[in-house]
Amino acid sequence: MSVSVVVPCYRSAAILPRLVARLNAVLPDIHPQHEIILVVDSTDATWDAARALATEFAHVRAIRMARNYGQHNALIAGIRAAAGERIITMDDDLQHPPEELPKLVAALTDDLDLVYAVPESEEHGVVRNLASWGAKSLVMGRTMGIANAEVLGALRIFRTFLRAGFDQVSGPHVSVDIVLSWTTTRVGSVRVRMDRRGEGRSGFTLRSLTKHAINMILGYSTKPLRLVTYLGFMIGVCGVLLTARLVWLYCIGDTKVAGFTTLASLVALFSSAQLIGIGVLGEYLGRVHAHGMGRPTYVIRESTAQRRNAHDLLSW
Repeated sequence: MSVSVVVPCYRSAAILPRLVARLNAVLPDIHPQHEIILVVDSTDATWDAARALATEFAHVRAIRMARNYGQHNALIAGIRAAAGERIITMDDDLQHPPEELPKLVAALTDDLDLVYAVPESEEHGVVRNLASWGAKSLVMGRTMGIANAEVLGALRIFRTFLRAGFDQVSGPHVSVDIVLSWTTTRVGSVRVRMDRRGEGRSGFTLRSLTKHAINMILGYSTKPLRLVTYLGFMIGVCGVLLTARLVWLYCIGDTKVAGFTTLASLVALFSSAQLIGIGVLGEYLGRVHAHGMGRPTYVIRESTAQRRNAHDLLSW
């Protein structure tokens, strides 16, 4: 099956020629029909380098974003423009060796729709690795409910029909991994070699990872709203226990401040009622929010018309 390689490019003018040269040496062995889509998400000389490569090679396409929207936004733009039957996404900094792509392609067997590349050994520092683990396991796994969250990564391959899940996705805060988790559960992984960054410094820091995690929780989960309801019930239980204790103290004459029993009980109970009320409203708001996420109703894996016209997908 034909393949499209989508590369979000950010301040990588010096690296792109080397990246494309290494891809050109690998992709023909994967499939004769292939393309490289360079999505430029910065306002420096990266666009000039990408445009020059697109002019030199017929199978290279360059897309220029109007401004810096972010890696996942650029990825979605490239994914929507891809023409291959399989889509590979990778970084532009040569940390993802093009020579490892055959392993990724071979791992996408008939029983899988999506495969992530897992590094054989982590190249980042302890703090970055810990932050990455937290973002994957705690945020994506437990909070977002994504299966196999520990294998998530920027180097991935998936079948193009999953792209239908991106049709309704909009807004500034998007996540390719979350949307892909909405479209299939047939997910696998393969271990590959990861190299050090070819040039420059990574834009991902502890601060940016934390910001990304917060955006994902608030943008794709209603659990923070549900926590308000749980908090209300907990305060309500504490209020009932406190009321029972204060009534007992009143009955045995151990209350020293007049009206304190009534006041303390009312504050606890009404605080609980308010939080439960906010939580209920939050549940309704959460359902409106979930509807606005653009989560697909369904994704068609295959149809007879698609099979009949598959040879017309590419015209290279």
